[in-house]
Amino acid sequence: MSDPMKSRGDAPGANQPDTDVAIEEPAAASPDQGSAATDAVATASGPGAASVAGGGGDVPPPSKWHTMLNQIATGNAIISVLAVLLALIVGAIMIAFTDERVQETIGYFFARPGDTFAAIWQSVSGAYSALFQGAIYNFRRDTFVAGIRPLTETLTFATPLIAGGLGVALTFRVGMFNIGGRGQMLIAASVAGWIGFGFDLPWGVHMLVALLGGVVGGALWAGIAGVLKARTGAHEVILTIMLNYVAFYLVSWMLRTPGLLQAPGSSNPKTPAMKDTAIFPDLLGPQFNLHFGFVLAVLATVVVWWILSRSSLGFKFRAVGINPNAARVAGINVKGMYVYAFLISGALLGLAGVSQVLGTVTSGFTAGIDAGIGFDAITVALLGRSTPWGTFAAGILFGAFKAGGFSMQAAEGVPIEIVLVVQSLIVLFIAAPPLVRTIFGLPDPEGRKKRTRKNVTKEAKAQ
Repeated sequence: MSDPMKSRGDAPGANQPDTDVAIEEPAAASPDQGSAATDAVATASGPGAASVAGGGGDVPPPSKWHTMLNQIATGNAIISVLAVLLALIVGAIMIAFTDERVQETIGYFFARPGDTFAAIWQSVSGAYSALFQGAIYNFRRDTFVAGIRPLTETLTFATPLIAGGLGVALTFRVGMFNIGGRGQMLIAASVAGWIGFGFDLPWGVHMLVALLGGVVGGALWAGIAGVLKARTGAHEVILTIMLNYVAFYLVSWMLRTPGLLQAPGSSNPKTPAMKDTAIFPDLLGPQFNLHFGFVLAVLATVVVWWILSRSSLGFKFRAVGINPNAARVAGINVKGMYVYAFLISGALLGLAGVSQVLGTVTSGFTAGIDAGIGFDAITVALLGRSTPWGTFAAGILFGAFKAGGFSMQAAEGVPIEIVLVVQSLIVLFIAAPPLVRTIFGLPDPEGRKKRTRKNVTKEAKAQ
């Protein structure tokens, strides 16, 4: 199927044999936009027409190194990296000014300014050192196996974030917002948990059935929003937010009702522990918390990448996300794409819920099993620019923040809320690329294109 967004080449003069065409090379084209990112910016009729780029003379094309560096400086990846850097800088300022020693030395700053700067360095370096040692590697441990434990904790925290972020990112690519991650995780966790503690099945089969049950539960719950949007045109943001409340109170009721999810003989709103045959196996042994759910998250990333980049369904998703009207004209069932996208998104968020109850919290769960992951997944998808591997990396980064944040609080007394502020600032800076480019003096690709088109228009008028 041909891309419905592809230029038809029917501009005036496009078929004239003597026409010189100046083509603008995209500075920050997204890899998912393909050839649609390249557009011919001018046509000048008649022999001997002047070159637009040179303003009247032939100019050699830029070197490959220049083009590559320009794409890096103006692309989405560098904006994400710089957004994280800016957030860490602001976080460092907050850490310094909330430190008691820094506040004390500020009182006599003009008498001995060196004390203030030394206190700032100690507070910031100590906090970020604790963040690193709590998330990547602890140098204070005697053995390598003990020192690498923080990295395994990071991957454990990242597992549901990756799966949930992939679900949100997929709907972003179709031009929709799935804000219902919490509800989809709760339904998936309830189904998987009910199968996990309520049935006696052989090892392996029990885990597989619970996994599939949870994934299907999350997909069907998200499919409600997809069907309503496709059939009635209702906005998916309102639908998914309301379904969050429905799922939360439904699960809360089942947790308080004997014979449903509540543990027998208990008055607490909590399920029984999962049976050993349904629990995800440990990847690195019982001394680590990393479980099989991380492998499933990696496989989910590969599957989503294949769907979006290598399948006809992924092409339809992207076409609908770019322009649903053009996709409809091209013969794509737009309403069907909405339903399929929500089903797959719900399945991925369901995987996040399943990894919580069968891998991380196997002693029984409450209505807070989602742990805010459904909303954190939105941040992960934004930081990952809605790409599968970008979302994967963003999930690991936020997993490191979660694992290292507790270490910062315990070792340096830094409030855990500062980590939450850093995460929020990352989203803020990602949502404002012009601000990031202005702070670091990066070129604006859109401004470059506008200036080129303006020069082309003047040249065309002169011709």
